[in-house]
Amino acid sequence: MTHTTAPPEARPAQTRVVIVGAGISGLTTAYYLQRRFGDQAQITLVEAAERLGGKISTRIVAGHPLDTGPDALMVRAPVAAALIADLGLADQVVAPNGGGARIWSRGRLRSLPEGTMFGVPGGLLPLVRSRLLSPLGLARAAFDLVLPRNRPRAAGADPSIGELVRARMGAQVFNRLVEPLLGGVHAGRADTLSAQSTAPDIAALASTHRSLYLGLRHRPKRAAGAAPAGPMLVTLNSGLGGLVDALEAHLTDATVRRGRTVTAITPAAGPAAAAPRGYRVDLDDGDVLTADVVVLATPAFASAQIVATASPQLATLLEGIDYANVATIGLAYPRSALSADLVGTGFLVPPEEGRLIVGCTWSSLKWPHLADDNVVLVRCMVGRHGDNRWLTMRDSTLVRRVRDELADALGLVGTPQEQFVQRWDQGMPQYLVGHQTRLDAMAEELTTLPGLFLTGSAYRGVGLASCIADAERTADAIVAVRSSTRREDRAGATIAGRNLRVPAHRQE
Repeated sequence: MTHTTAPPEARPAQTRVVIVGAGISGLTTAYYLQRRFGDQAQITLVEAAERLGGKISTRIVAGHPLDTGPDALMVRAPVAAALIADLGLADQVVAPNGGGARIWSRGRLRSLPEGTMFGVPGGLLPLVRSRLLSPLGLARAAFDLVLPRNRPRAAGADPSIGELVRARMGAQVFNRLVEPLLGGVHAGRADTLSAQSTAPDIAALASTHRSLYLGLRHRPKRAAGAAPAGPMLVTLNSGLGGLVDALEAHLTDATVRRGRTVTAITPAAGPAAAAPRGYRVDLDDGDVLTADVVVLATPAFASAQIVATASPQLATLLEGIDYANVATIGLAYPRSALSADLVGTGFLVPPEEGRLIVGCTWSSLKWPHLADDNVVLVRCMVGRHGDNRWLTMRDSTLVRRVRDELADALGLVGTPQEQFVQRWDQGMPQYLVGHQTRLDAMAEELTTLPGLFLTGSAYRGVGLASCIADAERTADAIVAVRSSTRREDRAGATIAGRNLRVPAHRQE
Protein backbone atom coordinates (compact mmCIF):
# COMPACT_ATOMS: atom_id res chain seq x y z
CA MET A 1 0.00 0.00 0.00
CA THR A 2 1.42 3.36 -1.00
CA HIS A 3 1.27 6.32 1.40
CA THR A 4 1.52 9.86 0.17
CA THR A 5 2.64 12.86 2.17
CA ALA A 6 0.67 16.06 1.90
CA PRO A 7 2.68 18.97 0.54
CA PRO A 8 3.79 21.50 3.19
CA GLU A 9 1.21 24.05 2.10
CA ALA A 10 -1.61 21.53 2.77
CA ARG A 11 -0.63 20.80 6.36
CA PRO A 12 -2.38 22.71 9.15
CA ALA A 13 -0.22 25.46 10.57
CA GLN A 14 1.08 24.89 14.08
CA THR A 15 -0.83 26.69 16.82
CA ARG A 16 1.60 28.90 18.71
CA VAL A 17 0.75 28.86 22.42
CA VAL A 18 2.49 30.94 25.09
CA ILE A 19 1.68 29.96 28.68
CA VAL A 20 2.75 32.49 31.30
CA GLY A 21 3.46 30.92 34.68
CA ALA A 22 4.71 27.38 35.35
CA GLY A 23 2.97 26.55 38.61
CA ILE A 24 0.58 23.60 38.71
CA SER A 25 -1.93 25.44 36.48
CA GLY A 26 0.55 26.39 33.77
CA LEU A 27 2.29 23.02 33.80
CA THR A 28 -0.90 21.00 33.53
CA THR A 29 -2.31 23.29 30.84
CA ALA A 30 0.85 22.67 28.81
CA TYR A 31 0.61 18.93 29.48
CA TYR A 32 -3.01 18.67 28.33
CA LEU A 33 -2.36 20.84 25.26
CA GLN A 34 0.60 18.69 24.28
CA ARG A 35 -1.61 15.59 24.49
CA ARG A 36 -4.42 17.16 22.47
CA PHE A 37 -2.43 18.95 19.79
CA GLY A 38 0.58 16.65 19.44
CA ASP A 39 3.01 18.19 16.95
CA GLN A 40 0.34 20.63 15.75
CA ALA A 41 1.16 23.06 18.58
CA GLN A 42 4.26 25.04 19.43
CA ILE A 43 4.08 25.46 23.21
CA THR A 44 6.25 27.91 25.13
CA LEU A 45 6.17 28.18 28.93
CA VAL A 46 7.49 31.41 30.44
CA GLU A 47 8.32 31.28 34.16
CA ALA A 48 9.74 34.15 36.22
CA ALA A 49 11.54 31.82 38.65
CA GLU A 50 14.32 29.39 37.85
CA ARG A 51 12.33 26.62 39.54
CA LEU A 52 9.05 25.28 38.14
CA GLY A 53 6.03 24.35 40.25
CA GLY A 54 5.04 27.64 41.87
CA LYS A 55 3.88 26.97 45.42
CA ILE A 56 4.48 23.23 45.11
CA SER A 57 7.90 22.77 46.65
CA THR A 58 9.49 19.96 48.63
CA ARG A 59 12.62 20.11 50.75
CA ILE A 60 14.47 17.53 52.81
CA VAL A 61 14.03 18.07 56.56
CA ALA A 62 15.67 15.67 59.02
CA GLY A 63 16.12 13.24 56.15
CA HIS A 64 12.47 13.33 55.04
CA PRO A 65 10.70 15.09 52.13
CA LEU A 66 8.53 17.84 53.61
CA ASP A 67 6.34 20.07 51.45
CA THR A 68 6.65 23.81 51.99
CA GLY A 69 3.39 24.58 50.18
CA PRO A 70 0.37 22.32 49.67
CA ASP A 71 1.00 18.82 51.03
CA ALA A 72 -1.97 16.87 49.64
CA LEU A 73 -3.88 16.27 46.42
CA MET A 74 -7.60 15.46 46.39
CA VAL A 75 -7.84 12.31 44.27
CA ARG A 76 -11.60 11.96 44.72
CA ALA A 77 -11.55 14.46 41.85
CA PRO A 78 -11.38 12.17 38.78
CA VAL A 79 -9.12 14.50 36.80
CA ALA A 80 -6.49 14.49 39.57
CA ALA A 81 -6.54 10.71 39.93
CA ALA A 82 -6.28 10.34 36.15
CA LEU A 83 -3.30 12.71 36.01
CA ILE A 84 -1.45 10.70 38.67
CA ALA A 85 -2.05 7.51 36.69
CA ASP A 86 -1.13 9.06 33.33
CA LEU A 87 2.15 10.37 34.72
CA GLY A 88 3.08 6.90 36.00
CA LEU A 89 2.99 7.97 39.65
CA ALA A 90 0.42 5.49 40.96
CA ASP A 91 3.05 3.40 42.74
CA GLN A 92 4.29 6.48 44.61
CA VAL A 93 0.93 7.45 46.11
CA VAL A 94 0.70 7.60 49.91
CA ALA A 95 -2.65 7.81 51.71
CA PRO A 96 -2.86 9.63 55.06
CA ASN A 97 -3.42 7.99 58.42
CA GLY A 98 -6.80 8.55 60.05
CA GLY A 99 -7.51 10.60 63.13
CA GLY A 100 -8.49 13.94 61.69
CA ALA A 101 -7.81 17.45 62.91
CA ARG A 102 -8.68 19.02 66.27
CA ILE A 103 -9.73 22.56 67.14
CA TRP A 104 -7.62 24.55 69.59
CA SER A 105 -10.24 26.41 71.59
CA ARG A 106 -10.10 27.94 75.05
CA GLY A 107 -6.78 26.35 75.95
CA ARG A 108 -7.53 22.80 74.82
CA LEU A 109 -7.46 20.65 71.71
CA ARG A 110 -11.02 19.50 71.04
CA SER A 111 -12.40 16.98 68.55
CA LEU A 112 -14.41 18.08 65.55
CA PRO A 113 -18.06 17.02 65.74
CA GLU A 114 -18.83 13.99 63.58
CA GLY A 115 -20.47 14.73 60.25
CA THR A 116 -19.05 18.24 59.99
CA MET A 117 -18.92 19.83 56.52
CA PHE A 118 -16.98 23.10 56.17
CA GLY A 119 -17.46 23.52 59.91
CA VAL A 120 -21.24 23.09 59.81
CA PRO A 121 -22.11 20.29 62.26
CA GLY A 122 -24.34 17.43 61.15
CA GLY A 123 -26.22 17.16 64.43
CA LEU A 124 -26.56 18.45 67.98
CA LEU A 125 -25.31 15.34 69.79
CA PRO A 126 -21.86 15.45 68.12
CA LEU A 127 -21.70 19.13 69.06
CA VAL A 128 -22.39 18.30 72.71
CA ARG A 129 -19.72 15.60 72.73
CA SER A 130 -17.09 17.91 71.27
CA ARG A 131 -17.41 20.40 74.17
CA LEU A 132 -16.59 23.17 71.74
CA LEU A 133 -19.64 25.25 72.63
CA SER A 134 -20.90 26.67 75.90
CA PRO A 135 -24.39 25.69 77.12
CA LEU A 136 -25.67 28.99 75.73
CA GLY A 137 -23.93 28.33 72.41
CA LEU A 138 -25.47 24.86 72.22
CA ALA A 139 -28.93 26.27 72.88
CA ARG A 140 -28.46 28.84 70.13
CA ALA A 141 -27.18 26.18 67.72
CA ALA A 142 -30.40 24.21 68.27
CA PHE A 143 -32.44 27.12 66.89
CA ASP A 144 -31.59 25.92 63.39
CA LEU A 145 -34.14 23.14 63.86
CA VAL A 146 -37.01 25.47 64.72
CA LEU A 147 -36.27 28.67 62.82
CA PRO A 148 -38.41 29.18 59.71
CA ARG A 149 -36.96 28.28 56.33
CA ASN A 150 -34.67 30.91 54.80
CA ARG A 151 -36.48 33.32 52.52
CA PRO A 152 -35.71 32.87 48.83
CA ARG A 153 -32.92 35.19 47.74
CA ALA A 154 -32.97 37.34 44.66
CA ALA A 155 -31.39 35.90 41.55
CA GLY A 156 -27.66 36.48 41.64
CA ALA A 157 -27.57 37.08 45.40
CA ASP A 158 -24.27 35.97 46.95
CA PRO A 159 -24.34 35.92 50.75
CA SER A 160 -21.20 35.35 52.76
CA ILE A 161 -20.71 32.07 54.58
CA GLY A 162 -20.96 33.97 57.85
CA GLU A 163 -24.33 35.40 56.86
CA LEU A 164 -25.71 31.93 56.16
CA VAL A 165 -24.34 30.08 59.18
CA ARG A 166 -24.56 32.70 61.91
CA ALA A 167 -28.24 33.35 61.23
CA ARG A 168 -29.09 29.65 61.51
CA MET A 169 -26.71 28.37 64.20
CA GLY A 170 -25.35 31.35 66.07
CA ALA A 171 -21.99 32.97 66.70
CA GLN A 172 -20.25 30.11 68.52
CA VAL A 173 -20.73 27.56 65.73
CA PHE A 174 -19.49 30.18 63.31
CA ASN A 175 -16.51 31.36 65.37
CA ARG A 176 -15.29 28.02 66.70
CA LEU A 177 -16.02 25.69 63.78
CA VAL A 178 -16.69 27.43 60.47
CA GLU A 179 -14.01 30.13 60.77
CA PRO A 180 -11.09 27.79 61.58
CA LEU A 181 -12.01 25.21 58.93
CA LEU A 182 -12.43 27.75 56.16
CA GLY A 183 -9.37 29.62 57.40
CA GLY A 184 -7.41 26.42 56.97
CA VAL A 185 -8.49 26.15 53.33
CA HIS A 186 -8.69 29.78 52.20
CA ALA A 187 -6.70 31.76 54.79
CA GLY A 188 -9.76 33.99 54.78
CA ARG A 189 -12.54 35.39 56.93
CA ALA A 190 -15.84 33.59 56.53
CA ASP A 191 -17.76 36.86 56.99
CA THR A 192 -16.33 38.12 53.70
CA LEU A 193 -16.01 34.89 51.69
CA SER A 194 -18.64 34.11 49.07
CA ALA A 195 -20.75 31.08 50.01
CA GLN A 196 -21.45 30.40 46.35
CA SER A 197 -17.77 30.32 45.39
CA THR A 198 -16.13 28.79 48.48
CA ALA A 199 -18.78 26.50 49.99
CA PRO A 200 -21.38 25.81 47.28
CA ASP A 201 -22.64 22.72 49.11
CA ILE A 202 -23.51 24.80 52.18
CA ALA A 203 -25.14 27.47 50.02
CA ALA A 204 -27.24 24.76 48.36
CA LEU A 205 -28.31 23.29 51.71
CA ALA A 206 -29.34 26.73 52.96
CA SER A 207 -31.53 27.31 49.91
CA THR A 208 -33.12 23.86 49.61
CA HIS A 209 -33.64 22.75 53.23
CA ARG A 210 -35.37 24.44 56.13
CA SER A 211 -32.50 23.37 58.42
CA LEU A 212 -28.77 22.95 57.84
CA TYR A 213 -28.75 19.99 60.25
CA LEU A 214 -31.51 18.26 58.33
CA GLY A 215 -29.90 19.08 55.02
CA LEU A 216 -26.65 17.43 56.07
CA ARG A 217 -28.55 14.43 57.44
CA HIS A 218 -30.30 13.90 54.11
CA ARG A 219 -27.20 14.02 51.96
CA PRO A 220 -26.89 10.96 49.69
CA LYS A 221 -25.02 8.15 51.42
CA ARG A 222 -22.94 5.37 49.95
CA ALA A 223 -25.06 2.33 49.21
CA ALA A 224 -24.84 -0.56 51.66
CA GLY A 225 -22.19 -3.05 50.58
CA ALA A 226 -20.59 -0.62 48.15
CA ALA A 227 -16.82 -0.60 48.09
CA PRO A 228 -15.12 2.32 49.86
CA ALA A 229 -14.23 5.11 47.49
CA GLY A 230 -10.61 5.19 48.67
CA PRO A 231 -8.75 8.05 50.31
CA MET A 232 -9.87 11.59 49.55
CA LEU A 233 -6.38 13.07 49.88
CA VAL A 234 -2.99 11.63 49.00
CA THR A 235 0.60 12.72 48.57
CA LEU A 236 3.65 11.16 46.90
CA ASN A 237 6.43 9.38 48.75
CA SER A 238 8.86 11.97 47.38
CA GLY A 239 6.56 14.87 48.29
CA LEU A 240 4.38 16.75 45.84
CA GLY A 241 7.50 18.11 44.22
CA GLY A 242 7.52 14.73 42.47
CA LEU A 243 4.36 15.76 40.62
CA VAL A 244 6.14 18.83 39.25
CA ASP A 245 9.16 16.74 38.23
CA ALA A 246 6.93 14.26 36.40
CA LEU A 247 5.04 16.98 34.54
CA GLU A 248 8.27 18.65 33.49
CA ALA A 249 9.66 15.33 32.26
CA HIS A 250 6.56 14.74 30.14
CA LEU A 251 6.70 18.15 28.44
CA THR A 252 9.02 16.86 25.75
CA ASP A 253 7.60 19.09 23.01
CA ALA A 254 7.42 22.34 24.99
CA THR A 255 10.00 25.11 25.30
CA VAL A 256 10.51 26.42 28.85
CA ARG A 257 11.87 29.95 29.37
CA ARG A 258 13.00 30.17 33.01
CA GLY A 259 13.89 33.36 34.83
CA ARG A 260 11.88 35.48 32.39
CA THR A 261 8.90 37.73 33.08
CA VAL A 262 6.22 38.71 30.60
CA THR A 263 5.77 42.47 30.80
CA ALA A 264 2.87 42.91 28.37
CA ILE A 265 0.77 41.30 25.70
CA THR A 266 -0.61 43.25 22.76
CA PRO A 267 -3.15 42.11 20.16
CA ALA A 268 -1.14 41.59 16.99
CA ALA A 269 -3.61 43.53 14.85
CA GLY A 270 -3.64 46.49 17.26
CA PRO A 271 -6.07 47.43 20.04
CA ALA A 272 -8.55 48.95 17.58
CA ALA A 273 -9.02 45.73 15.61
CA ALA A 274 -12.42 44.10 15.95
CA ALA A 275 -10.94 40.62 15.96
CA PRO A 276 -7.23 40.50 16.83
CA ARG A 277 -5.38 37.58 15.33
CA GLY A 278 -2.67 36.57 17.73
CA TYR A 279 -0.61 38.45 20.29
CA ARG A 280 2.76 40.05 20.69
CA VAL A 281 4.28 38.86 24.00
CA ASP A 282 7.01 41.11 25.44
CA LEU A 283 9.58 39.68 27.86
CA ASP A 284 11.66 41.57 30.40
CA ASP A 285 14.90 40.75 28.56
CA GLY A 286 13.67 42.54 25.43
CA ASP A 287 12.74 39.37 23.59
CA VAL A 288 9.39 39.23 21.79
CA LEU A 289 7.25 36.13 21.20
CA THR A 290 4.36 35.80 18.78
CA ALA A 291 1.38 33.66 19.81
CA ASP A 292 -1.97 32.58 18.44
CA VAL A 293 -3.04 31.72 21.99
CA VAL A 294 -1.90 33.18 25.31
CA VAL A 295 -2.71 31.50 28.63
CA LEU A 296 -2.12 33.54 31.78
CA ALA A 297 -1.56 31.06 34.61
CA THR A 298 -0.16 33.73 36.91
CA PRO A 299 -1.73 35.25 40.05
CA ALA A 300 -4.51 37.72 39.28
CA PHE A 301 -2.42 40.76 40.25
CA ALA A 302 0.38 39.67 37.91
CA SER A 303 -2.08 38.96 35.10
CA ALA A 304 -3.54 42.46 35.60
CA GLN A 305 -0.18 44.05 34.83
CA ILE A 306 0.31 41.88 31.76
CA VAL A 307 -3.09 42.76 30.19
CA ALA A 308 -3.11 46.44 31.19
CA THR A 309 -2.39 47.60 27.64
CA ALA A 310 -4.56 45.06 25.84
CA SER A 311 -7.58 45.56 28.13
CA PRO A 312 -7.62 48.13 30.95
CA GLN A 313 -11.11 46.90 31.89
CA LEU A 314 -9.93 43.31 32.37
CA ALA A 315 -6.90 44.56 34.30
CA THR A 316 -9.17 46.44 36.71
CA LEU A 317 -11.30 43.35 37.29
CA LEU A 318 -8.22 41.24 37.95
CA GLU A 319 -6.80 43.80 40.37
CA GLY A 320 -10.00 43.49 42.39
CA ILE A 321 -9.20 39.90 43.41
CA ASP A 322 -7.62 40.22 46.84
CA TYR A 323 -4.97 37.93 48.34
CA ALA A 324 -3.85 36.85 51.81
CA ASN A 325 -0.22 36.66 52.87
CA VAL A 326 0.62 33.22 54.27
CA ALA A 327 3.64 31.26 55.41
CA THR A 328 4.60 27.68 56.23
CA ILE A 329 6.90 26.97 59.17
CA GLY A 330 8.47 23.51 59.24
CA LEU A 331 9.98 22.13 62.43
CA ALA A 332 11.78 18.85 63.19
CA TYR A 333 11.66 18.14 66.93
CA PRO A 334 13.40 15.29 68.71
CA ARG A 335 10.80 12.76 69.87
CA SER A 336 11.86 13.50 73.46
CA ALA A 337 10.42 17.03 73.14
CA LEU A 338 6.89 15.59 73.37
CA SER A 339 5.39 15.55 76.85
CA ALA A 340 2.48 13.37 75.65
CA ASP A 341 1.50 11.39 72.60
CA LEU A 342 0.04 13.40 69.75
CA VAL A 343 -3.56 12.63 68.80
CA GLY A 344 -5.00 12.97 65.30
CA THR A 345 -3.16 14.63 62.45
CA GLY A 346 -3.06 18.25 63.61
CA PHE A 347 -5.20 21.16 64.73
CA LEU A 348 -6.89 24.34 63.50
CA VAL A 349 -7.15 27.62 65.40
CA PRO A 350 -10.19 29.94 65.44
CA PRO A 351 -9.34 33.63 64.88
CA GLU A 352 -11.02 34.49 68.18
CA GLU A 353 -8.08 32.82 69.97
CA GLY A 354 -5.78 35.61 68.77
CA ARG A 355 -2.95 33.24 67.83
CA LEU A 356 -0.61 33.51 64.87
CA ILE A 357 -0.97 29.83 63.96
CA VAL A 358 -3.90 29.16 61.62
CA GLY A 359 -3.35 25.42 61.45
CA CYS A 360 -0.76 22.80 62.30
CA THR A 361 -0.10 19.32 60.90
CA TRP A 362 1.75 16.47 62.61
CA SER A 363 3.35 15.43 59.35
CA SER A 364 5.02 12.42 60.97
CA LEU A 365 1.63 11.09 62.06
CA LYS A 366 -0.40 12.18 59.05
CA TRP A 367 1.80 10.55 56.42
CA PRO A 368 3.13 6.98 56.92
CA HIS A 369 6.26 7.60 54.84
CA LEU A 370 7.30 10.40 57.23
CA ALA A 371 7.04 8.30 60.40
CA ASP A 372 10.25 8.34 62.42
CA ASP A 373 10.99 6.90 65.86
CA ASN A 374 13.40 9.72 66.66
CA VAL A 375 11.95 12.83 65.01
CA VAL A 376 8.56 14.55 64.95
CA LEU A 377 7.94 16.64 61.82
CA VAL A 378 5.51 19.54 62.29
CA ARG A 379 4.14 21.98 59.69
CA CYS A 380 2.49 25.17 60.93
CA MET A 381 0.62 27.68 58.78
CA VAL A 382 0.31 31.35 59.65
CA GLY A 383 -1.52 34.17 57.91
CA ARG A 384 -5.16 35.09 57.37
CA HIS A 385 -6.73 37.71 55.17
CA GLY A 386 -6.33 40.98 57.05
CA ASP A 387 -3.99 39.53 59.70
CA ASN A 388 -0.46 40.64 58.86
CA ARG A 389 0.95 40.88 62.40
CA TRP A 390 3.71 38.45 61.47
CA LEU A 391 4.60 39.97 58.12
CA THR A 392 7.40 42.25 59.35
CA MET A 393 8.83 39.72 61.83
CA ARG A 394 12.23 38.24 61.17
CA ASP A 395 12.16 34.52 60.45
CA SER A 396 13.79 33.83 63.82
CA THR A 397 11.12 35.85 65.63
CA LEU A 398 8.31 34.16 63.73
CA VAL A 399 9.69 30.70 64.54
CA ARG A 400 10.00 31.62 68.21
CA ARG A 401 6.37 32.79 68.33
CA VAL A 402 5.18 29.61 66.63
CA ARG A 403 7.23 27.47 69.04
CA ASP A 404 5.72 29.31 72.00
CA GLU A 405 2.22 28.61 70.71
CA LEU A 406 3.06 24.94 70.16
CA ALA A 407 4.28 24.77 73.74
CA ASP A 408 0.94 26.19 74.92
CA ALA A 409 -1.08 23.78 72.80
CA LEU A 410 0.95 20.60 73.24
CA GLY A 411 3.59 21.12 75.86
CA LEU A 412 6.07 20.76 73.00
CA VAL A 413 9.38 22.00 74.39
CA GLY A 414 13.00 21.87 73.39
CA THR A 415 14.84 23.11 70.34
CA PRO A 416 14.02 21.83 66.85
CA GLN A 417 16.82 19.98 65.11
CA GLU A 418 15.91 21.68 61.84
CA GLN A 419 13.47 24.39 60.81
CA PHE A 420 12.44 26.48 57.83
CA VAL A 421 10.19 29.42 57.03
CA GLN A 422 8.56 29.62 53.60
CA ARG A 423 6.73 32.89 53.04
CA TRP A 424 4.11 33.18 50.31
CA ASP A 425 3.44 36.91 49.91
CA GLN A 426 0.00 37.39 48.34
CA GLY A 427 -0.16 33.63 48.34
CA MET A 428 -3.85 32.81 48.73
CA PRO A 429 -6.62 34.35 46.57
CA GLN A 430 -9.79 35.41 48.35
CA TYR A 431 -13.17 34.56 46.84
CA LEU A 432 -14.99 37.49 48.39
CA VAL A 433 -18.73 38.12 48.12
CA GLY A 434 -19.49 38.85 44.47
CA HIS A 435 -16.69 36.65 43.16
CA GLN A 436 -18.81 34.91 40.50
CA THR A 437 -20.19 38.25 39.31
CA ARG A 438 -16.60 39.40 38.83
CA LEU A 439 -15.80 36.24 36.85
CA ASP A 440 -18.84 36.81 34.64
CA ALA A 441 -17.65 40.36 33.89
CA MET A 442 -14.18 39.05 33.10
CA ALA A 443 -15.66 36.42 30.78
CA GLU A 444 -17.56 39.12 28.92
CA GLU A 445 -14.39 41.18 28.52
CA LEU A 446 -12.52 38.13 27.22
CA THR A 447 -14.95 37.89 24.31
CA THR A 448 -13.14 40.94 22.86
CA LEU A 449 -9.77 39.17 23.12
CA PRO A 450 -9.94 35.91 21.13
CA GLY A 451 -7.19 33.50 22.06
CA LEU A 452 -6.56 34.91 25.55
CA PHE A 453 -7.28 32.56 28.48
CA LEU A 454 -7.04 32.83 32.26
CA THR A 455 -6.48 29.85 34.53
CA GLY A 456 -5.28 29.28 38.08
CA SER A 457 -6.30 29.36 41.71
CA ALA A 458 -7.74 32.90 41.54
CA TYR A 459 -10.88 31.86 39.70
CA ARG A 460 -12.64 28.52 40.26
CA GLY A 461 -10.97 26.72 43.15
CA VAL A 462 -7.85 27.13 45.28
CA GLY A 463 -7.00 23.44 45.73
CA LEU A 464 -4.58 21.57 43.49
CA ALA A 465 -7.31 19.33 42.09
CA SER A 466 -9.40 22.39 41.19
CA CYS A 467 -6.41 23.94 39.42
CA ILE A 468 -5.79 20.71 37.48
CA ALA A 469 -9.46 20.50 36.46
CA ASP A 470 -9.41 24.12 35.35
CA ALA A 471 -6.24 23.53 33.33
CA GLU A 472 -7.85 20.63 31.49
CA ARG A 473 -10.96 22.71 30.83
CA THR A 474 -8.75 25.51 29.51
CA ALA A 475 -6.94 23.13 27.18
CA ASP A 476 -10.27 21.85 25.84
CA ALA A 477 -11.46 25.42 25.30
CA ILE A 478 -8.28 26.25 23.39
CA VAL A 479 -8.82 23.27 21.08
CA ALA A 480 -12.40 24.46 20.52
CA VAL A 481 -11.42 28.08 19.96
CA ARG A 482 -8.74 27.16 17.43
CA SER A 483 -11.31 25.16 15.48
CA SER A 484 -13.96 27.86 15.65
CA THR A 485 -11.68 30.78 14.79
CA ARG A 486 -11.09 29.21 11.42
CA ARG A 487 -14.83 29.64 10.86
CA GLU A 488 -15.78 32.70 12.89
CA ASP A 489 -13.57 34.80 15.16
CA ARG A 490 -16.39 35.89 17.43
CA ALA A 491 -17.44 32.31 18.09
CA GLY A 492 -13.94 31.50 19.26
CA ALA A 493 -13.93 34.48 21.60
CA THR A 494 -17.25 33.37 23.10
CA ILE A 495 -15.80 29.95 23.91
CA ALA A 496 -12.83 31.60 25.64
CA GLY A 497 -15.13 33.75 27.77
CA ARG A 498 -17.46 30.86 28.63
CA ASN A 499 -14.53 29.10 30.31
CA LEU A 500 -14.66 31.63 33.18
CA ARG A 501 -18.37 31.14 33.77
CA VAL A 502 -17.95 27.62 35.13
CA PRO A 503 -18.96 27.61 38.83
CA ALA A 504 -16.36 27.04 41.51
CA HIS A 505 -15.52 23.46 42.45
CA ARG A 506 -15.78 21.94 45.88
CA GLN A 507 -12.61 22.88 47.71
CA GLU A 508 -9.89 20.58 48.98
